[in-house]
Amino acid sequence: MQTEEQLKEIVRQKYSEIALQDKADNMASCCGAGGCSTEVYNIMSEDYTTLEGYNADADLGLGCGLPTQFARIKKGDVVIDLGSGAGNDCFIARHETGETGKVIGVDFTPAMIDKARANAEIRGFNNVEFRQGDIEHMPITANTADVVVSNCVLNLVPNKDAVIKDILRVLKPGGHFSISDVVLVGALPEGLRKDAEMYAGCVAGAIQKEVYMELIHANGFENITIQKEKPIVIPDDILINYLSQDEINQFKTGSTGIFSVTVFAQKPLTENKCVPGGGCC
Repeated sequence: MQTEEQLKEIVRQKYSEIALQDKADNMASCCGAGGCSTEVYNIMSEDYTTLEGYNADADLGLGCGLPTQFARIKKGDVVIDLGSGAGNDCFIARHETGETGKVIGVDFTPAMIDKARANAEIRGFNNVEFRQGDIEHMPITANTADVVVSNCVLNLVPNKDAVIKDILRVLKPGGHFSISDVVLVGALPEGLRKDAEMYAGCVAGAIQKEVYMELIHANGFENITIQKEKPIVIPDDILINYLSQDEINQFKTGSTGIFSVTVFAQKPLTENKCVPGGGCC
């Protein structure tokens, strides 16, 4: 059994490599990991090219949704992007916030931070900044953000509860998040679940959909809504690296499902305060 720190190091090393990979390779694999498919070009990611603010140089093809499309970003908002990669979602968010807003990208891979900063500098984006850090303990002051977005990142983090708690901390009262992520319905085959490369590929680190939604609710968020949901189909030429043919057949005909969900939730305007011996109000 690998520790949380070992899993994080797997992700850090893999995403340092992914930062230098071609977008086509990333899109034909599971989040840039696990080898490329010749059967399916676009396994997880969606088409960003029609969104205002899109920058091709910042799109590494690593997402599993379009959270910025659903994020209800307004002019002047402060937006935080978790796992900001080369800056794609940050630059789209910047288009929505305008010159009066601010966008902060957080990523714990130095190579990604360097790539994102270079992309922002080339474009003269003075209201977009990138901070290296762990999204379980963001280098951001409490009550900073109007909106938090993230695209296919929480499934890479071993302690998802800690991330959700920190999202609550950095959001302003009444602020909200829109996050695209990979979730499961049913148990993954052992060969996928245990493989470190598939962990970096956004699949083995995913948790059950109902557990994911309950974590958000248990941490005090309100107005929790699934904005979009779609199945993710892993092609045979990737599965064969991890499973026998019999296991592939069972996996494809069984009840297990891998899904991309985009979830909206809001931080309450007022905090519930619990008084020892006096209950909560």
